[in-house]
Amino acid sequence: MKQSGQDKGTLLLALIAGLSINGTFSAVFSSIVPFSIFPIISLVLTVYCLHQRYQNRTMPVGLPGLAAACFILGVLIYSTVVRAEYPDIGSNFLPAVLSVVLVFWIGFRLRGRKHEASE
Repeated sequence: MKQSGQDKGTLLLALIAGLSINGTFSAVFSSIVPFSIFPIISLVLTVYCLHQRYQNRTMPVGLPGLAAACFILGVLIYSTVVRAEYPDIGSNFLPAVLSVVLVFWIGFRLRGRKHEASE
C-alpha cells in the first residue's frame, strides 16, 4: 500500500513538472504572458524531487510510461488554460481534447495496475 502512495507522488510530481516547464517557457519566451519567477522555482524544485526519487527508489514496471503521460498532461493543461486566458495565442480546442483523452488513458492504466496488484 505504501508503494502505491509513492507511485502517486511520482505521478503528481511529473504532472507539476509538465505544468511548470510549460509555464517557464511561456513566462520567458512569450510576450503575451507576463513574466513570473514562480514557474522557474517550481520547475527546479520538482525536477530535484523527481531526481531524488529516481536515485533512491526503484520504479515499478509501467510507472515510467505513466509518469511521461502525466508530464505531457501537465504541458497540455497549462497550454489549454493559457490559451483560454489569452485568446490571441490561438484556439485551445486541440490541447483540451488531448488532455481529456490522456486523462482517460491514465485512469484506465491506473485501474489496470490496481486490479493487477490485487490479484
